[in-house]
Amino acid sequence: MGLLISVVLTSLLGFFLCIRFVHWIKNQRVQSETVHHIASLIEDGSQVFLRREIVSLLLFCSVMALLLALLLPEVIFIHPSIANLTVALTYLGGCSLSALCAMVGMGVATKANARTAEAAQTSLGSAFLISFRGGSVMGIFVVCTSLLGITLLLAIGADAIHLFSFSFGASSLALFAKAGGGIFTKTADISADLVGKVELGLAEDDYHNPAVIADNVGDNVGNVAGMGCDLFDSYVASLTASLVMAFSLGRAYISLILAYSLCGMASTILMVGSVRLGTKRSVSTTLNRNTWGTSILFLASSLLVTLGMNAPLRLYLCSMVGLGVGTLIGLITNHYTDDRHAPVQKVAAMGRQGPAFTVLGGFSYGLLSTLPALIGIALAALLSYVLASPLGSGMGFFGISLSSVGMLSIVGMVVSNDAYGPIVDNARGLVQMCNLGDTALEHTDSLDSAGNTAKAVTKGFAIAAAGLAVLSLLGAYLSEVNVHQRLLGIPVTATLDLFDPRLFFGLITGSSIPAAFSAMLIRSVQQNAMELVGEIHRQFSSIEGLSEGKEGVLPDYHACIDLATTLALKKLLASGVFIILSTLAVGWIGGPIAVGGFIMGNIISGLLLALFMATSGGLWDNAKKYVEAGHEGGKQSEAHRSAVIGDTIGDPLKDTAGPSINTQITLVTLVASLCASLFLRYSLF
Repeated sequence: MGLLISVVLTSLLGFFLCIRFVHWIKNQRVQSETVHHIASLIEDGSQVFLRREIVSLLLFCSVMALLLALLLPEVIFIHPSIANLTVALTYLGGCSLSALCAMVGMGVATKANARTAEAAQTSLGSAFLISFRGGSVMGIFVVCTSLLGITLLLAIGADAIHLFSFSFGASSLALFAKAGGGIFTKTADISADLVGKVELGLAEDDYHNPAVIADNVGDNVGNVAGMGCDLFDSYVASLTASLVMAFSLGRAYISLILAYSLCGMASTILMVGSVRLGTKRSVSTTLNRNTWGTSILFLASSLLVTLGMNAPLRLYLCSMVGLGVGTLIGLITNHYTDDRHAPVQKVAAMGRQGPAFTVLGGFSYGLLSTLPALIGIALAALLSYVLASPLGSGMGFFGISLSSVGMLSIVGMVVSNDAYGPIVDNARGLVQMCNLGDTALEHTDSLDSAGNTAKAVTKGFAIAAAGLAVLSLLGAYLSEVNVHQRLLGIPVTATLDLFDPRLFFGLITGSSIPAAFSAMLIRSVQQNAMELVGEIHRQFSSIEGLSEGKEGVLPDYHACIDLATTLALKKLLASGVFIILSTLAVGWIGGPIAVGGFIMGNIISGLLLALFMATSGGLWDNAKKYVEAGHEGGKQSEAHRSAVIGDTIGDPLKDTAGPSINTQITLVTLVASLCASLFLRYSLF
C-alpha cells in the first residue's frame, strides 16, 4: 500500500510540475502579430490533424474493443464471463491514455514555438528554457500517466490478460499516431523541399512556399505526438512484460518493478525541474548533462531500493545493464548523425560528386551503424539472462524484462529531449518567416542543431527500448502459453525448438512483415508527396507573384494542410490492420509454436530495419544542414543539391517507417499474447 501511495503522490507531483510549466510558458507573451499569426496557423493545423486522426481511429478502437469483449479471455458465446467486458475496457483505457499524452504534449509544443522564437531575439538561455520546458511537459506526462495507469490496474486486481489488453490499447494508438503523423510530416517535408529548394532555390522556411506551414505542422504531429505515444507504448509494454512474469514468481518482484519505475520517474522530475542553460555550456552539452544526471540519480536511488527491499543484487545489475546499453546506443547514434563527427562530414563531402555518392554513403553508414547497436541489444539480453538465471526457474527472461525497465527508467528525460527538437525546429521556421533578425536566427540555429541530434539519439534509444521490451514480451508470451497449456491439460512447452517446422514457418513469415510494413508506409509518403507537389505547382502557377517571391504575396497554406491530412488518414488504417491480421493468420495456421517463431523473426528483422532507417535518415538530414551552414560549397552548390536529395530519401525512413517499426513489433507480440489461448484451441497444425 505504501508503494502505491508513493506512486500516486509522485505522479501528482509530476502533473503539478507540468501544469506549472504550461502556465509559465503561456505567461511568456508573444509580442509580434506576425509571429502570433503564423504560430496560430501551425497550432490550428496540428490540432485539426490530431482531432481528425483520433476521430478516424474511434471506429477501429471500437471494433477492436468489441472483438475483445466477444473473444477474450473466453469466447463469450461458449463461456459467458464478465472478464470479457473488463478486458475490452482496459484496452480502451490504454487507447485513451495514449491519445491523451499526444494531445497534451502537442498542445504545449505548439504554444512554446512562438515564445521560443521571440525569446531568441535577446537570449539563447531564455529560448532554450522555454523550448525545453515545452518538451518536458510531454516527457513527464508520459512517464507519470503510464506508471500511474499500470499501478492502478494492479491495485484493482488486474491479471495478465488485463495488462496485455491495456498495453495493446497503448500500442494501437501509438502505431497509428506514429505512422499517421509520419506520413503527414514527410509528405509535407518532401514536397516543400523538392519544389521550394530544388526547383526554385527558396530558403528552408520561406513563407512563399505553400507547404511550409504543413511542414511545421508535421513536426508536431509526427515528432511530438507520435514519438510520445511510441515511448508511452514501449514503457507500458516493458512494465507489462515484467509484471506478467512476476505474477508467477512472487509478489516481492512486483513491488521491485514498481519501485524501480518510481525511482526513474522521481529522478526525471528532479532533473527536469532543475534544468538551466549555463553561460559556458553548449545546448548539446546541457541536453546530454540532463540525460546523464537522470541516469545517475536512477542508478543511486534504485540501488538503495534494492538494498532496502533485500532484493538480489543480480536483479539490480540487470536493470543497470539495460540503462548502460540504452546510453551506449544513444552514443552510437550520436556518432553517426552528429555533424561534428566524420560520417556526416564525409557524406556531405561526397555530395560534391553528385547525389548518387551521397545516397550510397548514407546507405552504407546506416547499415554499418546497426552492427554495434544490435550487438549491444543482444549483449544486454544475454547478460541479463545470465545474471538472473541462477535465481531460479523462469528468472532468466525476468532478468531481460528488468533490463528493459532499467533502460526505460529515463524515458521521461528522453521524451523531453525529443519533444524539444520539433519546438526549436518550428521556432527557427518562425524566425525565418517573420524576419526576426540575425541574432534570433543564430540562436535558433544553435538550438535546432542540438535538437536534430537529440531527435536522432531518441530514435536510436526508442528502437533499443522496443527491442528489449519485445524480448521481454516474448518471455511473457511463453509464460502465457504455458499457463494455458496447464489449464487445458496439454503438455507444457517451456522453450521453442528451432528444428520444429512450425517455428521455422513462423520465423520466415515474421521476418518479412517489417519489410512489407515499411514498404506500405514509404509508398504512402511517396504517393501523397506526388499529389501535394501537384498542389504546390498549381499555387505557384496560379497565384501571381508567388514564384517570384513578391513581398506580401501569400499562398493558400490551408489547402496544403487539408490535402496532406486527407491523404495521410486515407492510408492510415491499412498498415495496422495488416499487422494484426498477419499475426492472427500465422497463429491459426501454425499455432502458438509458429507464433513464437513469428515474434522472433519480427524482432530480428524489425530491429535491423528500424536502426538502419533511423540512423541513415538522421545522417542525411544533418549532412544537408552541415552543407547549409556553409561547408562544402554551402547553399545552391552541387553538394547542397545532392544533400537535399539524400535528405528527401531519408525523410520517410527516419520519421515514418523506422520509428513505426518499434510499435509494430510490440503490437505483434501483444496480439500473440492476448490470443495465446485461442491459438492453442484453434489451429491447423
